[in-house]
Amino acid sequence: MMETKILLVDDEEGICQVLSISLADLGYKVYTADCAAEALRIFREIDPPIVLTDIKMPGMDGLELLREIKRLDPETEVIMISGHGDMNLAIKSLKYEATDFVTKPIKDEALEIALKRAHEKIGLRKKIKQHTDNLEQLVDKKTRRLLDGERRIAVGQTMAGLSHVLRNIAGGLEGSVFILEKGMELDNKQYILQGWETVKVNVEKIRNLSLDLLKYAKPDYGNYRLCDPNKPVKDVIDLLKPRAEHNGIVLKTDLSSELRPHRLEPEGIHRCLLNLITNALDASLTASSEASSKEVIISTGKVDDGGVEYRIEDHGVGMDEEIKEKVFNSFFSTKGAMGTGLGLMITKRVIDEHRGIIKFESEKGIGTTFTIILPRIFPY
Repeated sequence: MMETKILLVDDEEGICQVLSISLADLGYKVYTADCAAEALRIFREIDPPIVLTDIKMPGMDGLELLREIKRLDPETEVIMISGHGDMNLAIKSLKYEATDFVTKPIKDEALEIALKRAHEKIGLRKKIKQHTDNLEQLVDKKTRRLLDGERRIAVGQTMAGLSHVLRNIAGGLEGSVFILEKGMELDNKQYILQGWETVKVNVEKIRNLSLDLLKYAKPDYGNYRLCDPNKPVKDVIDLLKPRAEHNGIVLKTDLSSELRPHRLEPEGIHRCLLNLITNALDASLTASSEASSKEVIISTGKVDDGGVEYRIEDHGVGMDEEIKEKVFNSFFSTKGAMGTGLGLMITKRVIDEHRGIIKFESEKGIGTTFTIILPRIFPY
């Protein structure tokens, strides 16, 4: 059985020798020091679980040594040695988390009781740690089981939603093929062009659905890096500006110059902004001709904790209460057969990965504003 290390600190050589023999007889490997400075040097070197120190010493006294040892290792058990005139100091040492104190002349029985108390505290701490570790493992196991159950439900819901989307696309393709065949049968160029355009639309939907599913199923945890938070906005604007101009919609930007490089996954944020700005354009297109303004405003800003805020505002059709409750639901879309319902699912998933927040305000016939807030400190 390995000997327990103990550090004995006393400036009186005679007491050190006598106590060293007593402690060795009790099975301890004894290290001695005649002052606090030497004690701290040895303590850092051997890291003993128990220290036995005199209170009254020249230079740094026992109380100061106790406080320094507790600072270095709060779990070290420190037993104080006091003279009869040091009782107030001995009691004060308990406030500094000393394990116990023994008075001079030291009796073997009193020393053994103090050491026993130190070992009991060490043993209790080990048991608490063991129980805590076991509890953490149990909680982790239960949580995994719960998540597995939730995951099965989520997979079922996802498959049902995906099946619905695929049926819509398949139906669109069947209709396209029918028009194409009719056009070729009747040698009708208009039918052929109409059928071909519908085929292209549905092929594009299949492509977008595939990309969205890949993004949803495989988060890009490894691609986070320091980036200019305004760059994804600029890239999306460049991509969508021709479409907006073609439909008479003005894309306005108000990008903050105060933003510093931010840790994010740029492709994911690009996808989020692309989804939200595309939705804003669609909402503006379907708004009534009396709408006050066919414009979409995209702005960035710095939040109080140093994070980044993205805002996408439109003056389109807006949403009623029923639609607002379903916005982030699986495969829900207000675009009918033209939408897959994955866009906002992907957007929320990406923002959740960034430990961020996505929220919106909308009023039927007035417009919608989506806000994304990414935190300053990101865990990955």
